[in-house]
Order: sequence, then C-alpha cells, then structure tokens
Amino acid sequence: MATTAIVYHSGYGHTQRQAEAVRDGAQSVPGAEVLFFHTDEFEGEGADAAWAALDKADAIIFGAPTYMGSASAQMKVFMDKTSGAWMEQRWANKLAAGFTNSGSMSGDKLNTLIGFSLLAAQHGMIWVNLNLMPGNNSSQGSESDLNRVGGFIGAMAQSNVDQGADAMSEADLATAKHLGQRVATMAAKLR
Repeated sequence: MATTAIVYHSGYGHTQRQAEAVRDGAQSVPGAEVLFFHTDEFEGEGADAAWAALDKADAIIFGAPTYMGSASAQMKVFMDKTSGAWMEQRWANKLAAGFTNSGSMSGDKLNTLIGFSLLAAQHGMIWVNLNLMPGNNSSQGSESDLNRVGGFIGAMAQSNVDQGADAMSEADLATAKHLGQRVATMAAKLR
C-alpha cells in the first residue's frame, strides 16, 4: 500500500476545498492510503506525529493559496520547517506535486508551484506534473474543461474574491482531483 500525504494551507476556504478534491482523487486509487494535513498540524501538540507521518509517506502533495505572487506565509513557515528533513535527506526519492488557488486567472500561481517544485528538488524528491492538455484555449473549449487555467506543473484554480469556496469552478476541482489520482497511482506503481 502506498501512502500519499497532502499538506495544505487555506486562508478563506477555497484552497481547502481544492485540497479536499486532491484528497478525493488520491482516495479513488484502490489500496491508496491518504493522509490529510493542514499546516497548523505541524506546530504544537501532535506535530511530531505529523512530521513522522510525512517521513513515512511515499508522496507529498503541497498546496497553498497564492498571495502577493507566492505561497501564503503560513505555507512558507511550513516549508522552512522542513529543513530538518532536508539536512538528513529523509524525503529523497519520494514523489511530490503541488496545487494552488488565487483570485485572478493568472494571479502568478506559476510562481507558487515553482516554489513547491524547488522545495521538492532540494529534498531530492521526484516532481509529478499535471499531465493534462490546457482546456478552454480554443473556440471549441469551455469553462468546464479540465485544466481550464492552462497549467502544467501542478493544479491551478481561480476563485472569485467576492465569493465563498462553494462557488469554486467544478472544472478546477476536477483538475485537482485528477492531480491527486495521478500522484497516488504513480506512488502505487513505484511502491
């Protein structure tokens, strides 16, 4: 059985909903074990168990909203705290992937995903991309297409800043689910 861990931060609920879609995709893989962590779980009581679970996972998927052109401060704190695992290369050869959400269609989400991929590279992890063609990029496309935002390195979502998480694009959530399923499938193959 391969274990896929999802570590996310969400400020207003949108990225949590995206994280839940990633989790649902990973759980759809037969025999997959899926761990689901908010960044708060890596501080205070219970933090040691959460860190130990990441050390044992076969794959870690990172997710955060893109604020001011990069991952949220809370996710960056988590990323900085991974230095102990990095020093010992405890995450080397694990799979890694990422997802992010912002209010604007671009919103500089790519920068957040590049940050996650660089974190993974420093840890010696193997990055798993989205492996989807861009959607909604022709006269035949629609807002309902998978990968409607047109990212490749990870799952991207766009959420209107004046609406709650319940108004998120179903296509973006389906794209996130695809990412979770892809990573858990690859983790099972490598296991």
